This record gives sequence, C-alpha cells and structure tokens, in this order.
Amino acid sequence: MILTTTHSLQNHEIEEYLGIVTAEVVYGSNAIRDFFAGIRDIIGGRTKSYERVFERGQQDVLSELAQRAQKLGATGVIGIKVDTGTINLDETGVLLLITATGTAVRVRA
Repeated sequence: MILTTTHSLQNHEIEEYLGIVTAEVVYGSNAIRDFFAGIRDIIGGRTKSYERVFERGQQDVLSELAQRAQKLGATGVIGIKVDTGTINLDETGVLLLITATGTAVRVRA
C-alpha cells in the first residue's frame, strides 16, 4: 500500500480514483501523564510522554486508513492529511483525537 501526502505518484500511473477514505483514533487521557505534563508546562520543556502518544497515534491512524482503502480495492492513498485535536469531557478530562483523510486509488501494476 502506497501512502503519500502528495496528489500524484512519481513513476506510477493512477488507474482509478476510488473515493475519499477517513480514519480516526481516540486516546483517553492518563492522570499520571497529565500530572507530569503539567509540571513541564510550568518549568518548560518537551513532554515526551505526549509526543509518544501522538507518534503512536499517527502510525495507528495511517494503518487504519490503509486498511479502509484496501477494503475498497485500493493499492494506494494520495493527498493524505493528518489532523490532531481534543474532545473535552467536561471536568473529567479530555480525549486525544487523531484523524487522517486521503483519496483511495488503484495504481497500475
């Protein structure tokens, strides 16, 4: 499966456009991770625990996107855009949301 942010594939001919595919992953917040992130917010610096969550989330969402495209008969997804956000759960915390969207295509073999 070819995954790319570009809208064309160098050295490959797109045989058919199969439509837009989307994927999303949602992670719950973690009290311990939130505590240490809060300390980092006060003293400054990077929050490695959240960086790992987003790194894993991006890998997971791209994997899900590829699976959904494959169900359509695609051999690639072009024009991929990955977004991140949060879903607020009142005072109980937040959920981390990572989404990916692209166009499923069949590439000539």
